[in-house]
Amino acid sequence: MEVSSDAVKKTTEEEVPKTKGGLRTMPFVIANEALEKVAAVGLFANMILYLRNEYHLSTVTSINILFVWNAVSSFLPIFGAFFSDSYLGRFKVIGIGTIITLLGLIVLFLTAILKSARPPHCDNIFLDKCVVANSSHLAFLFSAFVLMSIGAGGIRPCSLAFGADQFDRPENPKNERVLQSFFNWYYASVGISVMISITVIIYIQNQFGWVVGFGVPVGLMLFSTAMFFLGSPLYFKVKAKKSLVTGLAQAACAAVKKRRQALQEKVSDGRYHHEKGSKLVEPSEKLRCLNKACMIVSPEKDLKPNGRAMDPWSLCTVEQVEELKALIRVVPIWSTGIMNAVTISQQSFPVLQALSMDRRFIKNFKIPPGSFAVFSLLTLTIWVAIYDTLIVPWISGYTKRPRGLSLKQRMGIGLFFSCIAMALSAEVERIRRGRAISDGLAAQPLAVVNMSAMWLVPQYCVGGLAEAFNIIGQIEFYYSQFPKKMASVGVALFSLGMGAGNLVGSLILTVIHRASKRNGAVSWVSSNINMGHYDYYYWVLATLSVANLLYFFFCCWLYGSEDQRSWVDDKISEEGEQGA
Repeated sequence: MEVSSDAVKKTTEEEVPKTKGGLRTMPFVIANEALEKVAAVGLFANMILYLRNEYHLSTVTSINILFVWNAVSSFLPIFGAFFSDSYLGRFKVIGIGTIITLLGLIVLFLTAILKSARPPHCDNIFLDKCVVANSSHLAFLFSAFVLMSIGAGGIRPCSLAFGADQFDRPENPKNERVLQSFFNWYYASVGISVMISITVIIYIQNQFGWVVGFGVPVGLMLFSTAMFFLGSPLYFKVKAKKSLVTGLAQAACAAVKKRRQALQEKVSDGRYHHEKGSKLVEPSEKLRCLNKACMIVSPEKDLKPNGRAMDPWSLCTVEQVEELKALIRVVPIWSTGIMNAVTISQQSFPVLQALSMDRRFIKNFKIPPGSFAVFSLLTLTIWVAIYDTLIVPWISGYTKRPRGLSLKQRMGIGLFFSCIAMALSAEVERIRRGRAISDGLAAQPLAVVNMSAMWLVPQYCVGGLAEAFNIIGQIEFYYSQFPKKMASVGVALFSLGMGAGNLVGSLILTVIHRASKRNGAVSWVSSNINMGHYDYYYWVLATLSVANLLYFFFCCWLYGSEDQRSWVDDKISEEGEQGA
């Protein structure tokens, strides 16, 4: 049974942990998203090979498909967040998303089982004599991608916020350190699951084929679905309130309609419209132009006898205005994560690079080309453990912050590391390509160059540090700066940035491909990586990353202090303490 947020506040601090929520729910909540990641990421890492080898698509076409799939999977969580916060509640949205993801995996499994679902097998390494997948083949494959994207839209934005719901009032400053640890370890747990997916799942795909390789994720997702619903009696479920989307739209519309009105000074109570019994009776001074949306011009014309707005699209509440302000204020900093998402989404090119290098690790054991991303996740996981247990207690003594570094500092450090990772990628590719040409292998796209694939490890490790700093910092920043009721929306913003990053990445790839092959020249991102110039492509991304870092500094200055939570929760907390 779901309970309202008012009921949550009335519950005593001792009663909540004994009846609902708490650490005992974490295995069920974390297992759900972790296993969804195992299924989705394990498939995505090797999907470039599936599209090239089984569907006979070119490298650029395959990577653009993966960019779009990743983008859709990242955009849909914003809708899942709105539905969870405004209509269905997080538990229901996660449950629906889990089932849909399972269906998508089953359809993908069928593409490997049914020979008619793919073009005839072809061993031509240049793919020029192979039959390319037709529209029916691609439609069946894309239906699997769409279902998995819809499912991800329900799971990803809600799991983190749903997990935070299980703790008693995580917005309380006394529990700030506990909440930070939860964010860090939650992300680390998901990272470990992804690490397993890009080692075990990819190894299974390479050794036993696509049928078994796609069948294992189906089994894992089935287990995830069962685990999540088995934990239902233990969950602390916060019921959704009125439509958050509508409230934000009403606030924006009212502000536009009253843009020519003079902003009234706060001379007495009753100048601003608010819900009866609300503790928010006046708006904050930030983005004051939006305060007109809740300003009462004429009580006789603006309000009904019961105190409600005559037209909610012309007069909204103070709380609606503050929610819109919170969203607008984070947009500039959010936009800096788009370029970082572009660099993170460069997963397909390193797979092709590793495929052309000596992948022997210990004796004759070869690391699968799609599994090198494990070094990034391993770095991330180790760093989170070190940072949370050793560095934060030490550095907080100097910074006087429970988190050690501020969230904006952590995001900035992550962006800096992403610049370094792209520069390393460019230099390693320059060396690899040079050796391929000197060895006379330029015309052989699948020939193995006399160079260890372990050269790729440093760029993955630096990329893992970039992710540990920037992404975890982003998620915690959104959660801390938004009102509590917008928690899922805040978490979904990160996913939305990843989606925008994938679309921007696809655009950059297309522009570079078309521009570099003019006048009969070989494309920088040619299907034959020995003839192309992937190093130039990486340098373009490195340059854009540096420009993005400078833009981030400007956005931080524009945003101001991050030390206080949103005006909404601050006022509610303040009133609660006075009442106590």
